[in-house]
Amino acid sequence: MHQSSDNHPVPFEVIFADPLQRGDQILSALAKGIVVLDTRLKITWTNDHFLKWCNGSPLGKPLMEALGELEAIPVKQIPFEAALAGDTIQFRVQLQGKHYLNITIWPVREDNKIVELVALCDDVTAEVLRQQKLDALHRAGQELAILDPDQLSEMNVECRVDLLKQNVRRDIHNLLHYDVIEIRLLDRTTGRLNPLLEEGMTSEAAKRELYAKIEGNGVTGYVAATGMSYLCLDTANDPYFIEGSPNARSSMTVPIIFQDQVIGTFNVESPRVNAFGAEDLQFAELFSRELAQTLYTLNLLSAQQNSTATQAIEAVNREIALPADELLAIASKLLDQAKEMNSEWLEPLRKIISDTRAIKEKIQIVGENFAGTRANLSSKRLRGMHVLVIDSDERIRKSAHMMLERLGCQVETAATATEGIALAHNGSYEGVLMDIRHSDMGGYAAFRTVKDALPSAQIALMASFGYDSSHTIVKARQDGLRHVIFKPFRLEQLLKVLISAS
Repeated sequence: MHQSSDNHPVPFEVIFADPLQRGDQILSALAKGIVVLDTRLKITWTNDHFLKWCNGSPLGKPLMEALGELEAIPVKQIPFEAALAGDTIQFRVQLQGKHYLNITIWPVREDNKIVELVALCDDVTAEVLRQQKLDALHRAGQELAILDPDQLSEMNVECRVDLLKQNVRRDIHNLLHYDVIEIRLLDRTTGRLNPLLEEGMTSEAAKRELYAKIEGNGVTGYVAATGMSYLCLDTANDPYFIEGSPNARSSMTVPIIFQDQVIGTFNVESPRVNAFGAEDLQFAELFSRELAQTLYTLNLLSAQQNSTATQAIEAVNREIALPADELLAIASKLLDQAKEMNSEWLEPLRKIISDTRAIKEKIQIVGENFAGTRANLSSKRLRGMHVLVIDSDERIRKSAHMMLERLGCQVETAATATEGIALAHNGSYEGVLMDIRHSDMGGYAAFRTVKDALPSAQIALMASFGYDSSHTIVKARQDGLRHVIFKPFRLEQLLKVLISAS
């Protein structure tokens, strides 16, 4: 017993009542759900935050039953037995109504015996939806410039450009949910921002002449001139804003940047004040990155109208290059197998590989002569250089053909590490460009195998902006890797790698 200030004894339960009550208040006030389960996995206590996910009182119910019907994970797959055996378990569930909870359960011991389980429930809905949107943006970016080969063969340049515009418009609506949009392309010669597509803008705004200048050309001109994104929180009080859509009260404009240069602008407007925040800006900037690659393709397609000769070269690259690469890869893989068995197919397979390469080389020479590009190559040191490109992205393989063959390189590509290694075993390459991620092999293992097959080749690893979880680049640098190229790659990056190999 304790003594009070007037020397009367005070029961222990009175002394500890307030701290216990205070602790209960703190737990109930936390922004995470807390649940106590007995060893029969029935709920004995929860804080107030958990109750908002329940239908009725959760007391006496199993945890998953209290949460109602789940949409993401069957109850039988949740390892409650492991928690009762002393392990901490973690899992994610999706409730009806698109709520996502991360749940962590750990055991409570008393005298080295498990007497209860405590569950911490964290609402990660915003995080999950954000990641889903990022994933959707990435997938849309990959599909944005892909044109169906059957459609392509029947389309002229104008139709292809229209199809690209439809894809851009679709993704802006479906992913970003914007109704008032405007995209302009920058003419670097004149500085004029030419309208590409718009929706919801006034006819006057759609036809307005804008230039990449800080003053007098609205937010769009400011963004194009500075290369910086701009949030207009209230159009009534913004010094740069020029009306684009009726009743616009806020806007967001981001630059479209390709190869470190502004090639256009992407603008959206809203009738609400302060309608766009930091997360909207981030998504718009991510989308504009994907848009940049598509608009680059769009510019190339438009440029085809100016040169029949260029049309012929691009047609050859599109129709012949990748199918020939696939034939080379298949024949090289079969040749590796035939070598092991000393098969009678060795010589026929070698002839297939040799003839296919000869056909590709002759087609390239004819195309160069027809287009008159032989005398205009930017680097004579690259003429005749053999380059191997290993990447699962067809756009990268096509871009490598288009860019490097214009420099006089002999380019062969592979969609998988296995195919690339087979080509390396049966070809001679001075330069190799390969992705750090492959579906059939680890990035470092692929790098190491190609390096062993081509010890004198200059190898560069290609990476998207993101975390290299397998540490491929770090390991490869320890083995002599000198060059890393970030996609979408720039011509000067390729030149630096290849010239160092010449």
